[in-house]
Amino acid sequence: MTTAPVALAPDEARARLHELTVIDVRTPGEYADGHLPGALNVPLDQLDRALPGLRSAAERGGVLVVCASGNRSQNACRTLAEHGIPAATLVGGTGAWAAQGNDLERPQDGAKATWGMERQVRLTAGSAVLLGLALGKFVHPAFRLVSAGIAGGLVFSAVTDTCGMAAVLAKLPHNRPRPADLETTLARLDDN
Repeated sequence: MTTAPVALAPDEARARLHELTVIDVRTPGEYADGHLPGALNVPLDQLDRALPGLRSAAERGGVLVVCASGNRSQNACRTLAEHGIPAATLVGGTGAWAAQGNDLERPQDGAKATWGMERQVRLTAGSAVLLGLALGKFVHPAFRLVSAGIAGGLVFSAVTDTCGMAAVLAKLPHNRPRPADLETTLARLDDN
């Protein structure tokens, strides 16, 4: 059984926030940079571990899945739908939420915020392209293939709506500042 995800605009989500369990599928570092009030962090690559709790949350009042721009949350909603768990996604993600003047919660423990994943991908891809071009000019022309490979990867990423570079960057230590958070989140999810 699958269910189609529902897309909520920020104003619709704000009106229903009290009844929804909000799941933020970004990396812990991005989550620490600011998230919807009451959001629980379940990184996209850990979503399968949270399925039982998410099923219960959907039965209790609904699940709203959020990320930075809406892409990862749509992927998460598709995964949930494959498991028969209805969920909504926030149109435009936390970026659209904040752009409409809504507050974002930030941790009080002084956790250092990291750049958003999309910004990290742009920096990494741009740096690799520049490096490939510079090495191609000053060392050997074959290094230009690095730039071509990155360009091909970006086209593939756009066509498939996936991002291998983001998956790799998500595993870096600065994107996982608190590895034990998922256990706490799962416990909170079960308590709701």
